[in-house]
Amino acid sequence: MKKKHIKTNAVRILEKYGITYDLRTYEVDESDLSGLHVAEAIGLPPAQVFKTLVVKGDKTGIFMCCIPTDSELDLKECAKISGNKKIDLVPVREIQSLTGYIRGGVSPVGTKKSYMVYVDSSAYKWPVISLSAGVRGCQMLVDPVKLALVIDVKSYEIKR
Repeated sequence: MKKKHIKTNAVRILEKYGITYDLRTYEVDESDLSGLHVAEAIGLPPAQVFKTLVVKGDKTGIFMCCIPTDSELDLKECAKISGNKKIDLVPVREIQSLTGYIRGGVSPVGTKKSYMVYVDSSAYKWPVISLSAGVRGCQMLVDPVKLALVIDVKSYEIKR
């Protein structure tokens, strides 16, 4: 794990709002973009490293979900709390055009358009959580409470 300062849209936004963060960089393995690999590479437990999923609801359209890397999104629960009857993960080929980010580097901060972000409630048991800084190979550690200062966040239990 290397520590260095990388300026991404997500990092610039955190700085603009005066939110403290730490960056952790790691070597990207194109054959393994999993969050579990990221957690191991940056030396944090998988439950503290959050992956950002882009989803589409049948009523609300596009939104994002941040869940621990060692869990899966509970589609039924997430549909219910977001006001949808059904939600689906957005196909990988559509992620960049919707968010400006590529798979393995999607951050809930600094997207092309502002989306509602549902963060699993387990985030709040940590003083900081790890989220993509907007590029593969770089994670930002940030206080989950302070995320609400820069993005539209709702917290529910959305993992299984």
